Amino acid sequence: MIDLHSHLLPGVDDGSKSVEMSLPVLERFAADGVECLVLTPHLNASEVASAPYERNRAIFDELRCVAPQAMELRLGWEIMLDEPRVDLRSPKLALEGSRAVLVEFPRLGVPLAAGDELYRIHCSGLVPLLAHPERYWGCTLERVEEWRRAGAVIQMDTAGLIGRSTVSKLSRALVEEGMVDLFSSDNHGDSRSLATARDWLLEVSTPQHAELLTRTNARRLLDGQPVLPVPPLPKSGGIFGRLRELFLSR
Repeated sequence: MIDLHSHLLPGVDDGSKSVEMSLPVLERFAADGVECLVLTPHLNASEVASAPYERNRAIFDELRCVAPQAMELRLGWEIMLDEPRVDLRSPKLALEGSRAVLVEFPRLGVPLAAGDELYRIHCSGLVPLLAHPERYWGCTLERVEEWRRAGAVIQMDTAGLIGRSTVSKLSRALVEEGMVDLFSSDNHGDSRSLATARDWLLEVSTPQHAELLTRTNARRLLDGQPVLPVPPLPKSGGIFGRLRELFLSR
Protein backbone atom coordinates (compact mmCIF):
# COMPACT_ATOMS: atom_id res chain seq x y z
CA MET A 1 0.00 0.00 0.00
CA ILE A 2 0.99 3.63 -0.51
CA ASP A 3 -0.35 6.37 1.78
CA LEU A 4 -0.07 9.93 0.44
CA HIS A 5 -1.63 11.84 3.34
CA SER A 6 -0.48 11.71 6.97
CA HIS A 7 0.44 14.02 9.83
CA LEU A 8 3.20 11.98 11.45
CA LEU A 9 6.03 14.50 11.12
CA PRO A 10 6.36 15.15 14.85
CA GLY A 11 5.80 18.49 16.55
CA VAL A 12 4.91 20.63 13.53
CA ASP A 13 1.08 20.72 13.36
CA ASP A 14 -2.03 19.17 14.93
CA GLY A 15 -0.77 15.65 14.24
CA SER A 16 1.88 13.62 16.06
CA LYS A 17 3.50 15.50 18.94
CA SER A 18 6.74 13.51 19.16
CA VAL A 19 8.90 10.83 17.59
CA GLU A 20 7.69 8.52 20.36
CA MET A 21 4.12 9.09 19.17
CA SER A 22 4.94 8.62 15.49
CA LEU A 23 7.11 5.53 15.74
CA PRO A 24 4.46 2.99 16.87
CA VAL A 25 2.18 4.17 14.06
CA LEU A 26 4.95 3.79 11.50
CA GLU A 27 5.73 0.29 12.79
CA ARG A 28 2.04 -0.66 12.56
CA PHE A 29 1.82 0.73 9.02
CA ALA A 30 4.88 -1.27 7.98
CA ALA A 31 3.38 -4.44 9.47
CA ASP A 32 0.13 -3.73 7.59
CA GLY A 33 2.00 -3.55 4.30
CA VAL A 34 2.49 0.19 3.73
CA GLU A 35 5.53 0.37 1.46
CA CYS A 36 5.59 4.17 1.05
CA LEU A 37 4.23 6.92 3.30
CA VAL A 38 4.22 10.65 2.59
CA LEU A 39 4.30 12.99 5.59
CA THR A 40 2.14 16.01 4.79
CA PRO A 41 2.05 18.69 7.52
CA HIS A 42 -0.41 21.56 7.17
CA LEU A 43 0.52 24.71 5.27
CA ASN A 44 -1.60 27.67 4.18
CA ALA A 45 -1.23 28.74 0.56
CA SER A 46 -0.95 32.34 1.76
CA GLU A 47 2.23 31.36 3.67
CA VAL A 48 4.11 29.28 1.09
CA ALA A 49 6.78 31.95 0.66
CA SER A 50 7.87 31.35 4.26
CA ALA A 51 7.15 27.61 4.44
CA PRO A 52 9.51 26.01 7.00
CA TYR A 53 10.83 23.46 4.53
CA GLU A 54 14.37 23.20 5.94
CA ARG A 55 13.03 22.75 9.48
CA ASN A 56 10.69 20.01 8.31
CA ARG A 57 13.46 18.34 6.32
CA ALA A 58 15.68 18.19 9.40
CA ILE A 59 12.89 16.64 11.50
CA PHE A 60 12.07 14.27 8.64
CA ASP A 61 15.69 13.07 8.43
CA GLU A 62 15.73 12.36 12.16
CA LEU A 63 12.48 10.41 11.96
CA ARG A 64 13.67 8.41 8.96
CA CYS A 65 16.69 7.22 10.95
CA VAL A 66 14.46 5.38 13.43
CA ALA A 67 11.55 4.44 11.12
CA PRO A 68 11.10 0.88 9.83
CA GLN A 69 13.63 0.31 7.06
CA ALA A 70 11.14 -1.60 4.92
CA MET A 71 8.95 1.50 4.48
CA GLU A 72 9.93 4.42 2.27
CA LEU A 73 9.18 7.86 3.72
CA ARG A 74 8.70 10.99 1.64
CA LEU A 75 8.02 14.60 2.59
CA GLY A 76 5.21 16.83 1.36
CA TRP A 77 2.52 19.24 2.53
CA GLU A 78 -1.23 19.47 2.84
CA ILE A 79 -1.84 22.96 1.48
CA MET A 80 -4.95 24.86 2.55
CA LEU A 81 -6.15 26.93 -0.42
CA ASP A 82 -7.00 29.92 1.76
CA GLU A 83 -5.91 32.38 -0.94
CA PRO A 84 -6.41 32.01 -4.71
CA ARG A 85 -3.81 32.24 -7.48
CA VAL A 86 -0.81 31.32 -5.32
CA ASP A 87 2.11 29.84 -7.25
CA LEU A 88 2.58 26.27 -5.98
CA ARG A 89 5.12 25.16 -8.60
CA SER A 90 8.14 24.91 -6.29
CA PRO A 91 9.25 21.27 -6.01
CA LYS A 92 9.47 21.84 -2.26
CA LEU A 93 5.65 22.12 -2.13
CA ALA A 94 4.88 18.89 -3.98
CA LEU A 95 4.63 15.34 -2.73
CA GLU A 96 8.33 14.60 -2.87
CA GLY A 97 9.57 13.47 -6.26
CA SER A 98 6.30 14.19 -8.07
CA ARG A 99 4.24 16.95 -9.70
CA ALA A 100 1.31 16.28 -7.33
CA VAL A 101 0.34 18.80 -4.65
CA LEU A 102 -1.99 17.74 -1.85
CA VAL A 103 -4.52 20.55 -1.39
CA GLU A 104 -7.61 21.17 0.71
CA PHE A 105 -10.35 23.77 1.09
CA PRO A 106 -11.77 25.19 4.34
CA ARG A 107 -14.20 22.61 5.64
CA LEU A 108 -17.03 25.10 6.19
CA GLY A 109 -16.20 27.53 3.42
CA VAL A 110 -15.43 25.92 0.08
CA PRO A 111 -15.30 28.84 -2.38
CA LEU A 112 -17.75 28.92 -5.26
CA ALA A 113 -14.78 29.21 -7.61
CA ALA A 114 -13.07 26.10 -6.20
CA GLY A 115 -13.18 24.42 -9.58
CA ASP A 116 -11.51 27.40 -11.21
CA GLU A 117 -8.68 27.31 -8.68
CA LEU A 118 -8.13 23.57 -9.19
CA TYR A 119 -8.12 24.11 -12.95
CA ARG A 120 -5.55 26.91 -12.60
CA ILE A 121 -3.28 24.62 -10.59
CA HIS A 122 -3.74 21.89 -13.19
CA CYS A 123 -2.87 24.30 -16.01
CA SER A 124 0.32 25.31 -14.18
CA GLY A 125 1.66 21.81 -14.82
CA LEU A 126 0.79 20.34 -11.42
CA VAL A 127 -1.64 17.63 -10.37
CA PRO A 128 -3.98 18.91 -7.64
CA LEU A 129 -4.68 15.99 -5.28
CA LEU A 130 -7.79 17.14 -3.42
CA ALA A 131 -7.95 15.87 0.15
CA HIS A 132 -11.13 14.47 1.72
CA PRO A 133 -13.93 16.21 -0.24
CA GLU A 134 -16.42 14.12 1.72
CA ARG A 135 -15.71 16.34 4.73
CA TYR A 136 -16.58 19.67 3.09
CA TRP A 137 -19.89 21.13 4.23
CA GLY A 138 -22.47 21.04 1.47
CA CYS A 139 -20.33 18.96 -0.87
CA THR A 140 -22.23 16.92 -3.46
CA LEU A 141 -21.51 14.36 -6.15
CA GLU A 142 -21.98 17.11 -8.72
CA ARG A 143 -19.33 19.34 -7.15
CA VAL A 144 -16.83 16.50 -6.94
CA GLU A 145 -17.47 15.69 -10.60
CA GLU A 146 -16.85 19.38 -11.44
CA TRP A 147 -13.52 19.24 -9.59
CA ARG A 148 -12.55 16.06 -11.41
CA ARG A 149 -13.27 17.73 -14.74
CA ALA A 150 -11.04 20.61 -13.60
CA GLY A 151 -8.14 18.18 -13.32
CA ALA A 152 -8.26 17.24 -9.64
CA VAL A 153 -7.43 13.77 -8.39
CA ILE A 154 -9.75 12.81 -5.54
CA GLN A 155 -8.34 11.45 -2.26
CA MET A 156 -10.70 10.10 0.38
CA ASP A 157 -9.98 9.39 4.05
CA THR A 158 -10.73 5.86 5.23
CA ALA A 159 -12.40 7.09 8.41
CA GLY A 160 -15.55 8.30 6.65
CA LEU A 161 -16.64 4.96 5.29
CA ILE A 162 -18.55 3.61 8.29
CA GLY A 163 -21.56 5.20 9.93
CA ARG A 164 -24.79 7.02 9.15
CA SER A 165 -23.49 10.59 9.17
CA THR A 166 -23.67 12.89 6.18
CA VAL A 167 -19.93 12.40 5.68
CA SER A 168 -20.30 8.62 5.66
CA LYS A 169 -23.21 8.67 3.22
CA LEU A 170 -21.33 10.93 0.82
CA SER A 171 -18.18 8.83 1.19
CA ARG A 172 -19.98 5.66 0.19
CA ALA A 173 -21.80 7.36 -2.67
CA LEU A 174 -18.57 8.74 -4.12
CA VAL A 175 -16.86 5.34 -4.03
CA GLU A 176 -19.91 3.58 -5.43
CA GLU A 177 -19.94 6.00 -8.37
CA GLY A 178 -16.24 5.49 -9.09
CA MET A 179 -15.45 9.12 -8.24
CA VAL A 180 -12.63 8.40 -5.78
CA ASP A 181 -9.11 7.86 -7.12
CA LEU A 182 -7.32 6.75 -3.97
CA PHE A 183 -7.61 6.33 -0.21
CA SER A 184 -5.26 7.71 2.44
CA SER A 185 -5.24 7.42 6.20
CA ASP A 186 -4.86 11.13 7.15
CA ASN A 187 -3.37 9.69 10.34
CA HIS A 188 -2.60 12.25 13.07
CA GLY A 189 -0.83 9.85 15.44
CA ASP A 190 -3.98 7.82 16.04
CA SER A 191 -5.52 4.50 14.97
CA ARG A 192 -6.54 5.42 11.42
CA SER A 193 -5.12 3.09 8.81
CA LEU A 194 -5.14 2.58 5.06
CA ALA A 195 -5.36 -1.16 5.77
CA THR A 196 -8.98 -0.67 6.83
CA ALA A 197 -10.06 0.23 3.31
CA ARG A 198 -7.87 -2.45 1.73
CA ASP A 199 -9.22 -5.21 3.95
CA TRP A 200 -12.86 -4.22 3.39
CA LEU A 201 -12.41 -4.06 -0.36
CA LEU A 202 -10.63 -7.41 -0.48
CA GLU A 203 -13.39 -9.03 1.56
CA VAL A 204 -16.47 -7.88 -0.31
CA SER A 205 -15.38 -6.18 -3.53
CA THR A 206 -12.55 -7.08 -5.91
CA PRO A 207 -8.75 -7.18 -5.67
CA GLN A 208 -8.76 -4.70 -8.57
CA HIS A 209 -10.56 -2.08 -6.48
CA ALA A 210 -8.28 -2.66 -3.50
CA GLU A 211 -5.15 -2.38 -5.62
CA LEU A 212 -6.28 0.74 -7.50
CA LEU A 213 -7.50 2.62 -4.42
CA THR A 214 -4.71 1.75 -1.97
CA ARG A 215 -1.64 1.38 -4.17
CA THR A 216 -1.69 1.70 -7.97
CA ASN A 217 -3.03 5.25 -8.34
CA ALA A 218 -0.89 6.56 -5.52
CA ARG A 219 2.19 5.02 -7.13
CA ARG A 220 1.28 6.49 -10.51
CA LEU A 221 0.98 9.96 -8.98
CA LEU A 222 4.41 9.67 -7.39
CA ASP A 223 5.84 8.43 -10.70
CA GLY A 224 4.34 11.29 -12.72
CA GLN A 225 1.75 9.15 -14.50
CA PRO A 226 -2.00 9.82 -14.78
CA VAL A 227 -4.19 7.87 -12.41
CA LEU A 228 -6.27 5.02 -13.77
CA PRO A 229 -10.08 5.10 -13.66
CA VAL A 230 -11.66 3.20 -10.78
CA PRO A 231 -14.74 1.20 -11.76
CA PRO A 232 -17.97 1.99 -9.87
CA LEU A 233 -18.90 -0.37 -7.07
CA PRO A 234 -22.30 -2.09 -6.89
CA LYS A 235 -24.90 0.10 -5.19
CA SER A 236 -26.51 -2.95 -3.59
CA GLY A 237 -24.70 -5.68 -1.79
CA GLY A 238 -20.95 -5.57 -1.34
CA ILE A 239 -19.24 -3.73 1.43
CA PHE A 240 -21.57 -0.76 1.59
CA GLY A 241 -24.75 -2.79 1.48
CA ARG A 242 -23.45 -4.94 4.31
CA LEU A 243 -22.43 -1.87 6.28
CA ARG A 244 -25.94 -0.44 5.87
CA GLU A 245 -27.44 -3.69 7.09
CA LEU A 246 -25.12 -3.66 10.08
CA PHE A 247 -25.98 -0.14 11.19
CA LEU A 248 -29.69 -0.25 10.37
CA SER A 249 -30.07 -3.42 12.43
CA ARG A 250 -28.82 -1.71 15.59
